[in-house]
Amino acid sequence: MNSVVLEVANSYKKTKVVDVKSGDTVRVHQKIKEGAKERVQVFEGLVIRVNNKNSQTASILVRRIVGGFGVEKSYLLHSPLVTKVEVTKRGKVRRNYLTYMRDLKGKKARLTGVKFDKQAVNDVPDPEAEKLEAEMKAKQEAEHAEIEAKKAQEEAELKAKQDEVAANHKETPEETPEETK
Repeated sequence: MNSVVLEVANSYKKTKVVDVKSGDTVRVHQKIKEGAKERVQVFEGLVIRVNNKNSQTASILVRRIVGGFGVEKSYLLHSPLVTKVEVTKRGKVRRNYLTYMRDLKGKKARLTGVKFDKQAVNDVPDPEAEKLEAEMKAKQEAEHAEIEAKKAQEEAELKAKQDEVAANHKETPEETPEETK
């Protein structure tokens, strides 16, 4: 039974994920489905915890301050809903779980920055995610083109009606007030 579960889990496992560490400021792109529409939502914040880094269930806990309140979200790195994880800053920390960051506010909540090669860290080729993103973009462009075509057709019909009314108006002679008397 356990081998079947691992086999199914490995089918969803991504070939490569970004090397995320505690103290990093990341931007997580997540697919959200609302009714029939699907969109990508971006959540940017500080990584407080990294769990099971090299396993199938690798996850990160990201914290962000929104409207004076701390918001924490947990993301599974190998989830098909997480399309992209970008590391924007890397902070110098010596712990894996940064619980003390919850109590800090304002300038005290800053971490000392560490220089790193942003391009090398974030460049993780994932052909499936790129293909999916391209398909979503093509679908949105097709919907947009369809809407534009409908608008153009309605405008053409409206223009034709206006021309017809104008032609009918020119054909019928207008009566002057003297002729009606």
